[in-house]
Amino acid sequence: MSAPLPPLAAIPADVVAACDYAQRVGQHLDANALAYLQGGAGDEETLQENCAAFADFRLWPRPLAAVSDGHTRCRLFGQELQHPLLLAPVAYQKLFHADGELATALAAGALETPFVVSTLATARLEDIAAQAAGPLWFQLYWQGGRAASLQLLRRAEAAGYRALVLTVDAALAGIRNREQRAGFRLPPGLSTVNLENVPKPASTVAASSPVFAALAGAPTWDDLAWLREQTRLPLLLKGILHPEDALKARSLGVDGLVVSNHGGRVLDRVPASLHALPEIRAALGSGYPLLLDGGIRRGSDIFTALALGADAVLIGRPYIAALAVAGPLGVAHLLRLLREELEVCMALCGCPTLAAIGPECLQAG
Repeated sequence: MSAPLPPLAAIPADVVAACDYAQRVGQHLDANALAYLQGGAGDEETLQENCAAFADFRLWPRPLAAVSDGHTRCRLFGQELQHPLLLAPVAYQKLFHADGELATALAAGALETPFVVSTLATARLEDIAAQAAGPLWFQLYWQGGRAASLQLLRRAEAAGYRALVLTVDAALAGIRNREQRAGFRLPPGLSTVNLENVPKPASTVAASSPVFAALAGAPTWDDLAWLREQTRLPLLLKGILHPEDALKARSLGVDGLVVSNHGGRVLDRVPASLHALPEIRAALGSGYPLLLDGGIRRGSDIFTALALGADAVLIGRPYIAALAVAGPLGVAHLLRLLREELEVCMALCGCPTLAAIGPECLQAG
């Protein structure tokens, strides 16, 4: 296999959609990084279903509507956003570009896009904040205990992060066969720098299986209630698929949810995020903030998610592919493409604002 190409300094004329970055990314990554980016859990059924779910719906075009004053602005947790698109937390971004999360933050700021920074970032939270010109949110992986988790939260607060996103669907990493076959590993010199001084609590639980032993430090509903008391930041849970979990989270003071199956990377054969969304929206009613990730590849996907009850969406793999292919320029270009595609859908479906997008805009397949 030939050596990976460096990131492009300009966007080729034939790169006009997210799929074009996905097709090129293999030229810019080694097999190790590519397996991490593209792989999912088990047989990758959920990974594929996340994207395929959007084809279950068709858009109703509505000509003659007055949409010339349209816009994509929205408001989330007191934050005014230019569009309902966020960059999802993705670990180990220096696998994909030498500047990793710093490059992503640069692009996000240029396109006024919130960037949700992973606990497993390869750049310090403070350094990312210094680079960022746009809003940053912090994604927290529970660190096996309250003291260690609180230490990360306090750093994020001090650095100016504007929301806390607790990922709850990955207490175990999942069995990712594609990574196993590639022998995935972090290259020398690349590490999760924000965890270097975080204490690791010792497990005192005896279990017959290392799998169940590893869950001894996983967060519980009691931990969530405690975490809610520790911060004034908006608190979201990422990784909710069941309506009953959504209702319980709201009852504990959680401010919003990310309907997500972790990009199909943790447990295979679970519902596509899009298929889980309508039931959660129906359970919670209108007005409660719901975000969705998993399978967003087009502006029409964003439109569909909003029509089914999401207030905003997150993208993951597409922007990492753009980062690998063309660095921060690629990420910024991808965000512009997706926003433009969304605007075209809105205009041709007679929706001048995000508030006008609803289930009536879709035909179920």
